[in-house]
Amino acid sequence: MQNTFLSRRQFVRSSVLAVSAVALNPFASVRAAGKPLPIALQLYSVRGDCAKDFDAALAQVAKMGFEGVEFAGYHKYDGKAKELRAKLDELNLKVAATHIGTGNFRGDALKKAIEFHQTIGCKFLIVPGDRDFTDPEKSKALAETFNKTAEALKPLGMACGYHNHTGEFKKDGDKTFWDLFAERTSKDVVLQQDCGWTAAAGLDPVEMMKRYPGRMKSTHFKPTVVSKDKGTGKKAYLGQDSVDWAAVLAGCREFGGTEWITVEQEAYPDGKSPMECSAISLAGLKKLL
Repeated sequence: MQNTFLSRRQFVRSSVLAVSAVALNPFASVRAAGKPLPIALQLYSVRGDCAKDFDAALAQVAKMGFEGVEFAGYHKYDGKAKELRAKLDELNLKVAATHIGTGNFRGDALKKAIEFHQTIGCKFLIVPGDRDFTDPEKSKALAETFNKTAEALKPLGMACGYHNHTGEFKKDGDKTFWDLFAERTSKDVVLQQDCGWTAAAGLDPVEMMKRYPGRMKSTHFKPTVVSKDKGTGKKAYLGQDSVDWAAVLAGCREFGGTEWITVEQEAYPDGKSPMECSAISLAGLKKLL
């Protein structure tokens, strides 16, 4: 895989330029000047713990030092937004985003989704997969669904988006379905790049940010070991895998428009528990930051 990540010199230069920009414009994003990006955990990482005791799992995630969570189901709080918000406030956890199905964007379901996620303080409604995405014809209608949803959400300070795996990089003609989706949707539709899966597909996450600047407001950091066969390796912690996360962090600041970094731990090496592995990856990411 060709390495086209930002060099150390480019990173330093971009940081200096960002600080200069803030000095000239006091309303410029302080995050661009080097303020640490908040870190969340995708709760799918610890799904077994969540299924066993959701409150205890949330408490442990907060104790680790994560500032927020990204939901992949609500367990005991399904349909109980006020109770969930109270628990999150108690633990001082923010909601980085949620993973939900496209069906939540259609008909009366959208109104219910808006009400629930407004209550828990969730800005980004992200779809983690849809079969229509890689269908040459149905993908067009899917993109329009996202456009209409984004239009409805924007006045509320919310947004919808899509999360990639490797399949989204299959081609339809000379373009990938990911590129086609990006071209068919407005800039208000978030492209939640999973940088680990992008690397596993043999592509450069930073180049992807450059291609679609400002659209990766929520970005996944999945520890990934890229092998000759591609894919996520079993031995993977952030900072100990094969992705150049320092370059990705620089890309998030300079190109991605990233508001939340979300760790997704899918590999559990050395016989450690999902919670232990998530803690190790958080420590590795904080070291990079």
